[in-house]
Amino acid sequence: MFFNSRAVAFLLAASTALTTVAFLTLVDDIPMAGYIVGGGIAFSAAFLLTYFTLEFMIFRELNKIYSKVDKLRQKQLYPTNKKLGDDYEVDLFEKDGNPLKRINQEITEFAVKTEQEIDKLKKMEIFRREFMANVSHELKTPIFATQGYILTLLDGAMDDENVREKFLRRAAKSLNQLNHLVEDLLTLSKIESGQIKMEYEYFDLQTLMVDAIEQVEHKASKKEISVMYEPPHDEVIAVHADYNRIMQVMLNLMTNAIKYNDEGGWVKLQLEDDEDSVKVTVRDNGMGIPEEDQRRVFERFYRVEKSRTKKQGGSGLGLAIVKHILSEHNSYITLKSKLGEGSAFSFILEKDNQANESTEF
Repeated sequence: MFFNSRAVAFLLAASTALTTVAFLTLVDDIPMAGYIVGGGIAFSAAFLLTYFTLEFMIFRELNKIYSKVDKLRQKQLYPTNKKLGDDYEVDLFEKDGNPLKRINQEITEFAVKTEQEIDKLKKMEIFRREFMANVSHELKTPIFATQGYILTLLDGAMDDENVREKFLRRAAKSLNQLNHLVEDLLTLSKIESGQIKMEYEYFDLQTLMVDAIEQVEHKASKKEISVMYEPPHDEVIAVHADYNRIMQVMLNLMTNAIKYNDEGGWVKLQLEDDEDSVKVTVRDNGMGIPEEDQRRVFERFYRVEKSRTKKQGGSGLGLAIVKHILSEHNSYITLKSKLGEGSAFSFILEKDNQANESTEF
């Protein structure tokens, strides 16, 4: 049977017209034209009212629901209200009074939420595979190196005192790299899981800058790199943060700036002191980072150039640790870099104006 809003409206209108004409026959002295006009009016009114009610309140919405369900089956449902990104919120429609429209909206919202969850699970699975592959690769390098040196010694090289000492030193260096990698992994894992809590205190950020420079001066001197800090003023800049973790952030950024710089280059520390916050910038004139890699340098184990990074050493976790430490301080790291001209890493810390009134820490 052909079933749609027009057919249903026609049947109901015809029934209404016949009923109206039947009632009119009960009245005396009505001419034939009166029956025709009365039946026609009843038919037209019933048809239009029924058709528009069924078409716009029921059948149209039912067709949309069927269409959505069909697209869900084919996995082709995409929201038409707005483009959804990686971190979208499902708030596509204002709730309508029509129950069928609300069902349509609920189906769409459910489908979008499900699609979002599936996308996140896929990304997490890709991330897990990449992470396991990267960890395996990073652990394999120092382990195999150490194993090779020790097996060489056991095969007879131990009898040569010069070779023995050289190979033992190389094995120790490989084990140190392995230890640093494991420590960085544990640190990152503990920060992400909340096992490491930030120990907030008041301290002078300018003092921290000077202390950080002292810790990297030896590394910088090996490459004849100048590490400079020009204080914005002589007054105390008091912040409320975890001193050791902010120091770790500075050392990671400065170590990278030295590591990926040319001999005779420079690294500058800058503070921009505002009324309620201070912006910290670590700037260098090194090799820079390609634009296509800048968005991913804060991912764990991400290599801008694998061969060059391997030559320079490092665990590949320094910037990821920086990102998470600053996140715990309600801050974030930004990067501006141009290939061949250098890089600038910046973050903002909130000042404590009451503590700044005193110079005692």
